[in-house]
Amino acid sequence: MSWSRIRTTSAGVFVFLVTFAFQAGIFTPEVAAADAPRMVPENFSHLAEVAKPAVVNIRTEKTVQGGGKVFRHFFGNPFGGRERDPFRDFFGPFEEGPSKEFKQRSLGSGFIIDKEGFIVTNNHVVEGADQIKVRLADDQEYDATVVGRDPKTDLALIKIEGAKDLVPLPMGDSDAQEVGTWVVAIGSPFGLEQTVTAGIVSAKGRIIGSGPYDDFVQTDASINPGNSGGPLVNMNGEVIGINTAIVASGQGIGFAIPINMAKDIIAQLKSKGEVTRGWMGVGIQDLTPELAEYYKVKGETGVLVTQIFEGDPADKAGIKANDIITAVNGEPVTSSRELSRRIAALGVGQKAKITIMRDGREKTVTVETAKRQEEQALASKEAESDEKLGLSLQSLEPDMAARLGYDEAEKGVLVTGVESGSKADKAGVQQGDLVKEINRKPVAGMEEFRKQLNQVKKGDPIMLLLKRGQSGFIVAKMTR
Repeated sequence: MSWSRIRTTSAGVFVFLVTFAFQAGIFTPEVAAADAPRMVPENFSHLAEVAKPAVVNIRTEKTVQGGGKVFRHFFGNPFGGRERDPFRDFFGPFEEGPSKEFKQRSLGSGFIIDKEGFIVTNNHVVEGADQIKVRLADDQEYDATVVGRDPKTDLALIKIEGAKDLVPLPMGDSDAQEVGTWVVAIGSPFGLEQTVTAGIVSAKGRIIGSGPYDDFVQTDASINPGNSGGPLVNMNGEVIGINTAIVASGQGIGFAIPINMAKDIIAQLKSKGEVTRGWMGVGIQDLTPELAEYYKVKGETGVLVTQIFEGDPADKAGIKANDIITAVNGEPVTSSRELSRRIAALGVGQKAKITIMRDGREKTVTVETAKRQEEQALASKEAESDEKLGLSLQSLEPDMAARLGYDEAEKGVLVTGVESGSKADKAGVQQGDLVKEINRKPVAGMEEFRKQLNQVKKGDPIMLLLKRGQSGFIVAKMTR
């Protein structure tokens, strides 16, 4: 008997059984319709009508140097190797261009959070921009200024002045948004303003290799270049995520920053213009089943402390290397990333109850968080300045490398400061970047950096190969 015959026969038997069930009164059409789950909303028109007035189109312009194969060759791949990063931003592929200076125009999205004109978007939408234009849903256009940026989470807060009758979007609860529930993405894909697409939450807690605070909401709502910074909205019209990244080779795979993680960052940017993160002063790693057995931890839940920095909060609280951190303020921690996010979210000087396991026994200590150590390390060392580029730099020392998450044997020159509006700032250089090469020539320390830089004539291009934490390698281009 052929498979087609089997399928046809099976279908016939099914139809017979269902018909028999209706005739026998086992269930009726009315009961079946009432019990069946409503899988798709009737429409999204009301939701779109309510949410769209708060969504804006953002156009930026910045002065950059021409790029090319070098940029693509060293573009960071979160999975290692030299292949092109599959997690692309929303500016589309990097195109070949001239080596001379030119104006780069980009598109993005954002959403209004209050009547004062504050707008949330992605950092990569406005980073290094000389000019930012915001177009509202009523086609009114305004100049915007950057209130604050947080490159680590790719969030930015901008503001427009003089706009009236602004309609803010309420923020929801991304933790309460379950996988499989409907969401709507609104933005300007490919510059097509006020585009609405619908889908579901495909997954939560996704790590895509963009940095230490990865915790993305994955969705299959169609998002494309230009959607970056726009809202991901639930069926109550509340923002539960900020659309941020896509998989270039994947269809229907997009990522949004959870609004619960963004709320505190947005509040800090609004009040202080920057983000200050809590710091405990420990080296940590995930707890494997073998380590859990070795340290007598039940349930394999917790994070192993591998290093304690002398004089930092954890050291003062009595935490030791080989302790297992199992909870923060009574809430269990299951991974090093989760612990890092929890501590970073605490304000500087805030006290936290840290539950640890030591020699099979549970203990709770109180840690008073300090300012994140990488900022302290950058501020505590003497640095040399290059005023023409707008950079402050110093050689990377082994103790500092460990504090910043680099290997102790790592070589390079550390960027300790970037002057706002300088050539380096416009090229996208950030504090904490590690300069590995100048014009394809390696630099292991300040002496080599000065030597290579002095060989570049005034007006000639400078290409800096930078290593940026877990984001991989990038190239910053400017002129001498």
